[in-house]
Amino acid sequence: MTVARIATFAFSGIEAMPVEVEVQLASGLPAFLVVGLPDKAVAESRERVRAALVGLGLSLPPKRVLVNLAPADIVKEGSHFDLPIALGVLAAMGVLPREEVAGYAALGELSLDGAIRPVAGVLPAALGASARDLGLICPASQGGEAAWAGRVEVLAAPDLLALMNHFRGIQVLTPPEPPPPEAAAPRGPCLSEVKGQESAKRALEVAAAGGHNLFRSMTKEPLPHDVSVDGPA
Repeated sequence: MTVARIATFAFSGIEAMPVEVEVQLASGLPAFLVVGLPDKAVAESRERVRAALVGLGLSLPPKRVLVNLAPADIVKEGSHFDLPIALGVLAAMGVLPREEVAGYAALGELSLDGAIRPVAGVLPAALGASARDLGLICPASQGGEAAWAGRVEVLAAPDLLALMNHFRGIQVLTPPEPPPPEAAAPRGPCLSEVKGQESAKRALEVAAAGGHNLFRSMTKEPLPHDVSVDGPA
């Protein structure tokens, strides 16, 4: 009997609750079971994981594959359980080293060809992994988001094959960098981009500079002497 473990998270709002994915390969009739209060999306992970392995040229062994999501009294929701289940299965099969996989938390949705799709909750998961002294495995497109957590090793992979090559030492994944603040908070629209409408723009500038409502600026009343229009709109 072989058991592999990898961490992941369930989410309650923005709170990341630790979940341990246990994968057991045992003798018996071939089956692929997921237990631990999985919802419909998690139950469907079996087929996505199976198809992703086929896309890599692998197949499940003719054994009883049991995936337990612990603790079992918390409802598991979302497609982000695909990746930890797949990594747990690969570790139980001996394709990936069990000890190294156990040092990470993972989340991500799998496509049928093994690509890793983005999911919600990467930053809370990165913070949760950092608090537990674990690394984080996440989709490549969200590596920068996970890097905001600071002291956490992030493996941002485009697909399962890249992760397999990384753990084998064939092709090491480059640690992602957090995006610059400008990319995270793009600049909003500016009045300079508005063509014409000079009176309306003047009213907006006066309202913003004087700290009063726009209706007063749109009237024909003379402006107070203490109002400056040099401030930002």
